[in-house]
Amino acid sequence: MSNTTVVYEERGAVALVTLNRPDALNSFTRQMHRDLWAALDRAEANAQIRALVITGAGRGFCAGADLAEFDFEPGPDLVKRADPGPVIDQAFNPTARRLQGLRMPTIAAVNGVAAGAGASLVMTCDIAIAAPNASFIQAFSKIGLIPDAGGSWFLVERLGLARAMALAMTGDKLPAAQAKEWGLVWDVAEDCVGAAMALAERLATMPTQALVATRALLRDAGTRTLNQQLDAERDAQSALGRTHDYIEGVMAFREKRPARFKGE
Repeated sequence: MSNTTVVYEERGAVALVTLNRPDALNSFTRQMHRDLWAALDRAEANAQIRALVITGAGRGFCAGADLAEFDFEPGPDLVKRADPGPVIDQAFNPTARRLQGLRMPTIAAVNGVAAGAGASLVMTCDIAIAAPNASFIQAFSKIGLIPDAGGSWFLVERLGLARAMALAMTGDKLPAAQAKEWGLVWDVAEDCVGAAMALAERLATMPTQALVATRALLRDAGTRTLNQQLDAERDAQSALGRTHDYIEGVMAFREKRPARFKGE
C-alpha cells in the first residue's frame, strides 16, 4: 500500500499505519478513508497482528477533513454541495466506528498537529503518545461547525465539560505537555512513534480479547447505571473465562511462570 494515501507495515505482531498526505498535513479525503479501512482490514485479517499504531507522515499527524474536497463554487445548490453531513456519515463516522470496533488495541503516535477530526482520530484510539511539538486544535468553531468524528463525545469523556467546552468554543491550541496533564494523551515522548511501537509490542504479548473487552466496558460505563455495569462486567468475565488466555494466565500464575498469551 506504499503508493496510497495510507502506508501499511507489519512489524512482528504490530501493524504500523501511516497517514500519507504530508503536503496536506495528512488531511482526510474520501480516498484516504478507504485506504485506512483497507489497512485495518489487512491488520484484522492477519491473526498474528495483535496491536496497531497510527501516525502521520511529515510534520503533522492529521489536519482533519481536506476542505478542498468540498464544492464551494458559487452557483446553484451551493448549500447542498457544501453540506458536510454526507462525508461525515459516509467516511468519518465509519472510520471512528471501525477503530472502536477493532479486534486489537490501538495507539496513536501523534507526531505533530492534530486538528479538527484529526484530534478526534487521536481520541478514537485506545492510547495516545504525543511528540513534544504536537498540538491539538478544535478548529471547528473557526469555520462555523461543531466537533465531529466523535470529538464532542470524546472531549467530554477525556477532559470534563469545562475544559471540553472552552477548547471547542475557542479553537485554542492545546500543547502536548498540557494535553498530557489534562488526560488527553497518555504520554509525551521525543520519539513518539518509537514509544508507541514499544508499547504496542508490549500490548501484543497480552491477552488481546481482554484488552478489547476492557475498551468496551470503560467506553460505555458512562451510559450505564452501576447495576447495569456490574451485569456487563459479569457477562464479559464469563465470556473471557472461556478463552485460552484466561486459562493460560491463571495456570501461569499458579505455576509461577510467565504467561504465554495467544490472543485467543
